[in-house]
Amino acid sequence: MLASAISAAIWIAIVSLVAFAWLKGSRPERMGSLAVLLGALAVMITHKLAPEGVQSVVLLVIDAALAVAFLLLAMRFVSQWLGVAMLLQAVQFSLHAYYLVVEKPHDYLYRSVNNINTIGVLLAVLVGTLLAWRRNARAAK
Repeated sequence: MLASAISAAIWIAIVSLVAFAWLKGSRPERMGSLAVLLGALAVMITHKLAPEGVQSVVLLVIDAALAVAFLLLAMRFVSQWLGVAMLLQAVQFSLHAYYLVVEKPHDYLYRSVNNINTIGVLLAVLVGTLLAWRRNARAAK
């Protein structure tokens, strides 16, 4: 029950963040939030459709792709929040790589680090969107 409530709360946060970024953010925030949404959808599809033995590898690839997306955005737009999101996504990649290499089943520690890290990435995008909103409001004055 708790796991499904946490999952639902994270999905609500992701969708809300994407909507907020598209309404108030600039191009980097929109692209970053879109990357987060696509990554979350890919993870959800992986959990639903991929066989148990393949899931870890697919999750590793998804996290690598998301980290590269944030890296490319950080190089293009040179923003601190993008650097933070990229580093947090690298932590996520490392988490999946560790559990894959040691062939350890996903336990409470895995779920906790995964959720906390996901919230950190969402907060990085939120901070970037708030800063862009403030910057755009000042420019409009």
